[in-house]
Amino acid sequence: MPTVVDRGLEGVVVGSTQLSNVEGTIGRLTYRGYDIDDLAPNATFEEIVHLLLYGHLPNRHELESLKRELGARRALPEPLINAMQSVPKTAWPMDVLRTIVSGLGLFSPVNAHGEHLSDVHTAIDLIAKMPTILAGWDRIRRDLEPVAPRTDLSQAGNFLYMRTGKVPHAIEEDALDTYLVLLADHSFNASTFAARVVASTRADIYASITAALATLQGDLHGGAASAAYRTVTEVKTPENAERYVRDILDRGQRIMGMGHREYKVRDPRARHLEAMAKELSEHVGGSPWYETAHALEEASRKVLQERKPGNTIYANVDFYTAPVLADLGVPGDEFTCLFACGRVAGWTAHVLEQLADNRLIRPQATYEGPPAGPYVPIDKRATNGVRA
Repeated sequence: MPTVVDRGLEGVVVGSTQLSNVEGTIGRLTYRGYDIDDLAPNATFEEIVHLLLYGHLPNRHELESLKRELGARRALPEPLINAMQSVPKTAWPMDVLRTIVSGLGLFSPVNAHGEHLSDVHTAIDLIAKMPTILAGWDRIRRDLEPVAPRTDLSQAGNFLYMRTGKVPHAIEEDALDTYLVLLADHSFNASTFAARVVASTRADIYASITAALATLQGDLHGGAASAAYRTVTEVKTPENAERYVRDILDRGQRIMGMGHREYKVRDPRARHLEAMAKELSEHVGGSPWYETAHALEEASRKVLQERKPGNTIYANVDFYTAPVLADLGVPGDEFTCLFACGRVAGWTAHVLEQLADNRLIRPQATYEGPPAGPYVPIDKRATNGVRA
Protein backbone atom coordinates (compact mmCIF):
# COMPACT_ATOMS: atom_id res chain seq x y z
CA MET A 1 0.00 0.00 0.00
CA PRO A 2 1.54 3.34 -1.03
CA THR A 3 2.52 5.82 1.66
CA VAL A 4 0.26 8.87 1.88
CA VAL A 5 2.28 12.08 2.03
CA ASP A 6 0.48 15.07 3.54
CA ARG A 7 2.50 17.98 2.16
CA GLY A 8 3.00 20.71 4.72
CA LEU A 9 1.62 18.29 7.38
CA GLU A 10 -1.84 19.54 6.45
CA GLY A 11 -4.44 17.71 8.51
CA VAL A 12 -1.78 15.74 10.39
CA VAL A 13 -2.02 15.76 14.19
CA VAL A 14 1.53 15.85 15.60
CA GLY A 15 0.89 16.63 19.25
CA SER A 16 -1.48 18.04 21.84
CA THR A 17 -1.72 21.31 23.73
CA GLN A 18 -3.82 22.90 26.46
CA LEU A 19 -2.98 26.44 25.34
CA SER A 20 -5.21 27.29 22.38
CA ASN A 21 -7.71 25.69 20.05
CA VAL A 22 -8.33 26.71 16.42
CA GLU A 23 -11.70 25.51 15.17
CA GLY A 24 -11.46 26.50 11.54
CA THR A 25 -14.79 25.21 10.27
CA ILE A 26 -16.81 27.31 12.71
CA GLY A 27 -14.36 30.22 13.00
CA ARG A 28 -13.60 29.96 16.71
CA LEU A 29 -10.34 30.53 18.59
CA THR A 30 -9.98 29.85 22.30
CA TYR A 31 -7.13 30.34 24.77
CA ARG A 32 -7.33 27.66 27.49
CA GLY A 33 -11.08 27.43 26.89
CA TYR A 34 -11.78 31.18 26.76
CA ASP A 35 -13.29 32.41 23.50
CA ILE A 36 -11.35 35.16 21.75
CA ASP A 37 -14.67 36.96 21.27
CA ASP A 38 -14.83 37.33 25.06
CA LEU A 39 -11.14 38.02 25.60
CA ALA A 40 -10.55 40.63 22.88
CA PRO A 41 -12.94 43.30 24.20
CA ASN A 42 -12.42 42.55 27.90
CA ALA A 43 -8.97 41.16 28.73
CA THR A 44 -5.63 42.95 28.61
CA PHE A 45 -2.52 41.44 27.10
CA GLU A 46 -1.04 41.04 30.58
CA GLU A 47 -4.05 38.92 31.57
CA ILE A 48 -3.48 36.74 28.51
CA VAL A 49 0.20 36.33 29.39
CA HIS A 50 -0.83 35.11 32.83
CA LEU A 51 -3.49 32.81 31.39
CA LEU A 52 -1.03 31.18 28.97
CA LEU A 53 1.92 30.90 31.36
CA TYR A 54 0.14 30.07 34.62
CA GLY A 55 -2.97 28.32 33.33
CA HIS A 56 -5.66 30.66 34.66
CA LEU A 57 -6.83 34.25 34.43
CA PRO A 58 -5.22 36.28 37.22
CA ASN A 59 -6.92 37.86 40.20
CA ARG A 60 -6.00 41.46 40.98
CA HIS A 61 -3.02 40.56 43.15
CA GLU A 62 -1.63 38.14 40.56
CA LEU A 63 -2.11 40.66 37.76
CA GLU A 64 -0.34 43.44 39.64
CA SER A 65 2.51 41.08 40.47
CA LEU A 66 2.92 40.15 36.81
CA LYS A 67 2.81 43.80 35.73
CA ARG A 68 5.55 44.64 38.22
CA GLU A 69 7.72 41.81 36.96
CA LEU A 70 7.21 42.77 33.32
CA GLY A 71 8.06 46.39 34.11
CA ALA A 72 11.18 45.43 36.05
CA ARG A 73 12.48 43.23 33.22
CA ARG A 74 12.01 45.59 30.24
CA ALA A 75 15.44 47.23 30.16
CA LEU A 76 18.07 45.73 27.85
CA PRO A 77 21.69 45.00 28.75
CA GLU A 78 23.75 47.99 27.62
CA PRO A 79 26.02 45.90 25.34
CA LEU A 80 22.98 44.88 23.30
CA ILE A 81 21.91 48.51 22.91
CA ASN A 82 25.44 49.27 21.76
CA ALA A 83 25.25 46.35 19.34
CA MET A 84 22.09 47.77 17.75
CA GLN A 85 23.74 51.16 17.44
CA SER A 86 26.69 49.63 15.59
CA VAL A 87 24.81 47.73 12.86
CA PRO A 88 23.85 49.37 9.54
CA LYS A 89 20.68 51.43 9.80
CA THR A 90 19.49 49.66 6.67
CA ALA A 91 19.36 46.33 8.55
CA TRP A 92 15.97 44.62 8.28
CA PRO A 93 14.04 44.98 11.56
CA MET A 94 13.30 41.24 11.84
CA ASP A 95 17.01 40.46 11.45
CA VAL A 96 17.79 42.85 14.28
CA LEU A 97 15.06 41.47 16.54
CA ARG A 98 16.08 37.85 15.95
CA THR A 99 19.75 38.61 16.54
CA ILE A 100 19.24 40.61 19.75
CA VAL A 101 16.80 38.06 21.18
CA SER A 102 19.43 35.40 20.61
CA GLY A 103 21.95 37.73 22.24
CA LEU A 104 19.87 37.93 25.41
CA GLY A 105 21.03 34.42 26.18
CA LEU A 106 24.57 35.75 26.58
CA PHE A 107 23.45 37.67 29.66
CA SER A 108 21.60 34.79 31.28
CA PRO A 109 23.57 32.46 33.57
CA VAL A 110 24.20 28.88 32.46
CA ASN A 111 24.78 25.66 34.37
CA ALA A 112 27.81 23.39 34.05
CA HIS A 113 26.44 22.02 30.78
CA GLY A 114 25.94 25.45 29.22
CA GLU A 115 22.18 25.33 29.63
CA HIS A 116 20.07 28.38 30.42
CA LEU A 117 17.20 28.15 32.85
CA SER A 118 13.94 27.76 30.94
CA ASP A 119 11.15 28.66 33.33
CA VAL A 120 8.19 31.00 33.57
CA HIS A 121 10.34 33.91 34.71
CA THR A 122 12.66 33.53 31.71
CA ALA A 123 9.52 33.56 29.57
CA ILE A 124 8.33 36.79 31.22
CA ASP A 125 11.79 38.29 30.68
CA LEU A 126 11.58 37.61 26.94
CA ILE A 127 8.02 38.92 26.72
CA ALA A 128 9.08 42.09 28.55
CA LYS A 129 12.20 42.76 26.48
CA MET A 130 11.09 42.12 22.90
CA PRO A 131 9.09 45.39 22.59
CA THR A 132 12.10 47.24 24.02
CA ILE A 133 14.30 45.80 21.27
CA LEU A 134 11.86 46.81 18.55
CA ALA A 135 11.22 50.31 19.90
CA GLY A 136 14.95 50.83 20.41
CA TRP A 137 15.78 49.80 16.86
CA ASP A 138 12.93 51.93 15.51
CA ARG A 139 14.55 55.01 17.06
CA ILE A 140 18.15 54.07 16.28
CA ARG A 141 17.38 53.61 12.58
CA ARG A 142 15.84 57.12 12.63
CA ASP A 143 19.02 58.57 14.20
CA LEU A 144 17.31 59.05 17.56
CA GLU A 145 18.42 57.93 21.00
CA PRO A 146 16.46 54.99 22.42
CA VAL A 147 13.89 55.90 25.07
CA ALA A 148 14.23 53.95 28.31
CA PRO A 149 11.20 51.82 29.18
CA ARG A 150 8.83 52.78 31.97
CA THR A 151 7.68 50.38 34.63
CA ASP A 152 4.25 51.92 35.18
CA LEU A 153 2.79 51.45 31.69
CA SER A 154 1.17 48.45 30.04
CA GLN A 155 3.05 46.43 27.46
CA ALA A 156 1.16 48.19 24.68
CA GLY A 157 1.40 51.65 26.22
CA ASN A 158 5.07 51.28 27.01
CA PHE A 159 5.96 50.20 23.47
CA LEU A 160 4.21 53.24 21.98
CA TYR A 161 5.87 55.46 24.59
CA MET A 162 9.34 54.10 23.77
CA ARG A 163 8.79 54.85 20.05
CA THR A 164 7.77 58.47 20.54
CA GLY A 165 8.77 59.54 24.05
CA LYS A 166 5.12 60.44 24.70
CA VAL A 167 2.47 58.53 26.64
CA PRO A 168 -0.07 57.37 24.04
CA HIS A 169 -3.74 58.26 23.89
CA ALA A 170 -6.03 55.64 25.49
CA ILE A 171 -7.51 54.73 22.09
CA GLU A 172 -4.05 54.07 20.67
CA GLU A 173 -3.01 51.99 23.66
CA ASP A 174 -6.25 50.01 23.56
CA ALA A 175 -5.86 49.33 19.83
CA LEU A 176 -2.38 47.90 20.25
CA ASP A 177 -3.37 45.99 23.38
CA THR A 178 -6.25 44.36 21.48
CA TYR A 179 -3.86 43.45 18.68
CA LEU A 180 -1.47 41.78 21.13
CA VAL A 181 -4.35 39.85 22.75
CA LEU A 182 -5.53 38.57 19.36
CA LEU A 183 -2.06 37.48 18.26
CA ALA A 184 -0.89 35.88 21.52
CA ASP A 185 -1.31 32.26 20.39
CA HIS A 186 -2.67 30.17 17.53
CA SER A 187 -2.00 26.50 18.25
CA PHE A 188 0.66 24.68 16.15
CA ASN A 189 1.33 27.37 13.53
CA ALA A 190 4.71 27.42 11.76
CA SER A 191 6.61 29.52 14.30
CA THR A 192 5.13 27.77 17.33
CA PHE A 193 5.83 24.34 15.85
CA ALA A 194 9.42 25.39 15.11
CA ALA A 195 9.84 26.48 18.74
CA ARG A 196 8.46 23.18 19.98
CA VAL A 197 10.69 21.15 17.64
CA VAL A 198 13.76 22.95 18.98
CA ALA A 199 12.57 22.61 22.58
CA SER A 200 12.01 18.89 22.03
CA THR A 201 15.78 18.48 21.59
CA ARG A 202 16.09 19.89 25.13
CA ALA A 203 17.45 23.14 23.77
CA ASP A 204 16.66 26.09 26.03
CA ILE A 205 14.03 28.77 25.66
CA TYR A 206 16.40 31.29 24.01
CA ALA A 207 17.24 28.85 21.21
CA SER A 208 13.58 27.90 20.83
CA ILE A 209 12.32 31.49 20.55
CA THR A 210 15.13 32.39 18.15
CA ALA A 211 13.98 29.52 15.93
CA ALA A 212 10.40 30.78 16.10
CA LEU A 213 11.57 34.23 15.04
CA ALA A 214 13.50 32.74 12.12
CA THR A 215 10.27 31.37 10.62
CA LEU A 216 8.95 34.90 10.22
CA GLN A 217 11.40 35.71 7.42
CA GLY A 218 8.85 34.60 4.81
CA ASP A 219 5.53 36.27 4.06
CA LEU A 220 3.37 33.15 4.42
CA HIS A 221 3.25 33.42 8.21
CA GLY A 222 4.07 36.45 10.37
CA GLY A 223 5.25 38.47 7.39
CA ALA A 224 1.78 38.44 5.84
CA ALA A 225 0.74 41.65 7.64
CA SER A 226 3.55 43.61 5.99
CA ALA A 227 2.55 42.13 2.64
CA ALA A 228 -1.07 43.16 3.28
CA TYR A 229 0.13 46.67 4.10
CA ARG A 230 2.01 46.86 0.80
CA THR A 231 -1.19 45.81 -0.95
CA VAL A 232 -3.23 48.56 0.74
CA THR A 233 -0.58 51.16 -0.14
CA GLU A 234 -0.69 50.04 -3.78
CA VAL A 235 -4.48 50.41 -3.86
CA LYS A 236 -4.13 53.92 -2.31
CA THR A 237 -7.87 54.82 -2.23
CA PRO A 238 -11.17 52.93 -1.87
CA GLU A 239 -12.11 53.86 -5.43
CA ASN A 240 -9.20 51.83 -6.80
CA ALA A 241 -10.04 48.65 -4.89
CA GLU A 242 -12.17 46.77 -7.42
CA ARG A 243 -9.88 47.50 -10.36
CA TYR A 244 -6.89 46.38 -8.31
CA VAL A 245 -8.59 43.08 -7.36
CA ARG A 246 -9.49 42.34 -10.97
CA ASP A 247 -5.93 43.05 -12.14
CA ILE A 248 -4.43 40.85 -9.41
CA LEU A 249 -6.74 37.91 -10.19
CA ASP A 250 -6.20 38.32 -13.93
CA ARG A 251 -2.49 37.78 -13.29
CA GLY A 252 -3.21 34.66 -11.23
CA GLN A 253 -1.94 36.23 -8.00
CA ARG A 254 -3.51 36.36 -4.55
CA ILE A 255 -4.70 39.24 -2.38
CA MET A 256 -2.45 39.28 0.68
CA GLY A 257 -4.37 39.18 3.94
CA MET A 258 -7.35 37.39 2.37
CA GLY A 259 -8.07 33.75 3.19
CA HIS A 260 -6.53 31.48 5.83
CA ARG A 261 -5.12 27.94 5.87
CA GLU A 262 -7.21 26.96 8.91
CA TYR A 263 -10.35 29.10 8.82
CA LYS A 264 -13.01 28.14 6.31
CA VAL A 265 -15.13 31.08 7.45
CA ARG A 266 -14.00 34.54 8.53
CA ASP A 267 -11.02 34.64 10.87
CA PRO A 268 -12.60 35.45 14.27
CA ARG A 269 -9.74 37.84 15.04
CA ALA A 270 -10.42 39.93 11.93
CA ARG A 271 -13.74 41.27 13.25
CA HIS A 272 -12.14 42.72 16.37
CA LEU A 273 -9.22 44.20 14.48
CA GLU A 274 -11.54 45.72 11.91
CA ALA A 275 -13.49 47.44 14.70
CA MET A 276 -10.24 48.76 16.21
CA ALA A 277 -9.04 49.90 12.78
CA LYS A 278 -12.27 51.88 12.26
CA GLU A 279 -12.12 53.47 15.72
CA LEU A 280 -8.45 54.31 15.37
CA SER A 281 -8.98 55.78 11.90
CA GLU A 282 -11.66 58.10 13.29
CA HIS A 283 -9.36 59.06 16.16
CA VAL A 284 -6.43 59.84 13.84
CA GLY A 285 -8.63 61.66 11.32
CA GLY A 286 -7.95 61.84 7.59
CA SER A 287 -6.29 58.42 7.41
CA PRO A 288 -7.05 56.39 4.26
CA TRP A 289 -5.95 53.02 5.60
CA TYR A 290 -9.15 51.64 7.11
CA GLU A 291 -11.50 52.77 4.34
CA THR A 292 -9.15 51.45 1.67
CA ALA A 293 -8.75 48.08 3.41
CA HIS A 294 -12.50 47.74 3.91
CA ALA A 295 -13.17 48.54 0.25
CA LEU A 296 -10.53 46.01 -0.78
CA GLU A 297 -12.16 43.26 1.27
CA GLU A 298 -15.59 44.03 -0.20
CA ALA A 299 -14.16 44.11 -3.74
CA SER A 300 -12.42 40.77 -3.21
CA ARG A 301 -15.68 39.13 -2.18
CA LYS A 302 -17.60 40.65 -5.10
CA VAL A 303 -15.11 39.72 -7.80
CA LEU A 304 -14.57 36.19 -6.49
CA GLN A 305 -18.34 35.60 -6.43
CA GLU A 306 -18.51 36.70 -10.06
CA ARG A 307 -15.71 34.40 -11.15
CA LYS A 308 -16.36 31.43 -8.87
CA PRO A 309 -20.00 31.48 -7.76
CA GLY A 310 -20.43 29.85 -4.37
CA ASN A 311 -16.85 30.54 -3.29
CA THR A 312 -16.27 33.07 -0.54
CA ILE A 313 -13.06 34.65 0.64
CA TYR A 314 -12.62 36.37 4.00
CA ALA A 315 -10.12 38.72 5.57
CA ASN A 316 -7.70 37.16 8.02
CA VAL A 317 -6.04 38.76 11.03
CA ASP A 318 -3.19 40.17 8.93
CA PHE A 319 -5.53 42.13 6.68
CA TYR A 320 -6.79 44.58 9.32
CA THR A 321 -3.46 44.53 11.12
CA ALA A 322 -2.23 46.78 8.30
CA PRO A 323 -4.53 49.79 8.94
CA VAL A 324 -4.26 49.42 12.75
CA LEU A 325 -0.47 49.48 12.86
CA ALA A 326 -0.17 52.07 10.09
CA ASP A 327 -2.43 54.46 12.01
CA LEU A 328 -0.30 53.87 15.11
CA GLY A 329 2.68 55.14 13.12
CA VAL A 330 4.48 51.79 12.95
CA PRO A 331 6.45 51.37 9.68
CA GLY A 332 5.34 48.51 7.45
CA ASP A 333 8.64 46.65 7.75
CA GLU A 334 8.19 46.46 11.53
CA PHE A 335 4.75 44.81 11.45
CA THR A 336 6.21 41.31 11.66
CA CYS A 337 8.32 42.32 14.65
CA LEU A 338 5.22 43.56 16.46
CA PHE A 339 3.48 40.30 15.60
CA ALA A 340 6.37 38.56 17.38
CA CYS A 341 5.96 40.82 20.42
CA GLY A 342 2.46 39.43 20.85
CA ARG A 343 3.09 35.84 19.78
CA VAL A 344 6.05 35.45 22.15
CA ALA A 345 3.50 34.93 24.93
CA GLY A 346 2.27 31.81 23.16
CA TRP A 347 5.71 30.70 22.01
CA THR A 348 7.14 30.70 25.51
CA ALA A 349 4.08 28.93 26.92
CA HIS A 350 4.41 26.24 24.23
CA VAL A 351 8.11 25.79 24.95
CA LEU A 352 7.39 25.28 28.66
CA GLU A 353 4.54 22.89 27.82
CA GLN A 354 6.83 20.89 25.52
CA LEU A 355 9.62 20.70 28.10
CA ALA A 356 7.19 19.58 30.81
CA ASP A 357 6.22 16.42 28.91
CA ASN A 358 8.87 16.05 26.27
CA ARG A 359 9.49 13.62 23.45
CA LEU A 360 11.87 14.41 20.60
CA ILE A 361 9.88 15.48 17.53
CA ARG A 362 11.31 13.35 14.75
CA PRO A 363 8.94 12.72 11.79
CA GLN A 364 9.55 10.34 8.91
CA ALA A 365 9.91 11.15 5.21
CA THR A 366 9.19 9.20 2.06
CA TYR A 367 12.43 8.63 0.14
CA GLU A 368 12.15 9.35 -3.61
CA GLY A 369 15.82 9.21 -4.63
CA PRO A 370 17.66 6.52 -6.64
CA PRO A 371 17.69 2.90 -5.42
CA ALA A 372 20.55 1.60 -3.30
CA GLY A 373 23.71 0.72 -5.24
CA PRO A 374 27.44 0.15 -4.79
CA TYR A 375 30.04 2.85 -4.37
CA VAL A 376 31.60 3.81 -7.74
CA PRO A 377 35.37 4.52 -7.78
CA ILE A 378 36.19 7.99 -9.05
CA ASP A 379 37.91 6.86 -12.25
CA LYS A 380 34.81 4.88 -13.27
CA ARG A 381 32.25 7.65 -12.78
CA ALA A 382 30.48 9.20 -15.75
CA THR A 383 31.11 12.89 -16.33
CA ASN A 384 27.39 13.69 -16.23
CA GLY A 385 26.94 12.24 -12.75
CA VAL A 386 25.10 9.13 -14.01
CA ARG A 387 26.28 5.89 -12.43
CA ALA A 388 28.55 3.87 -14.71
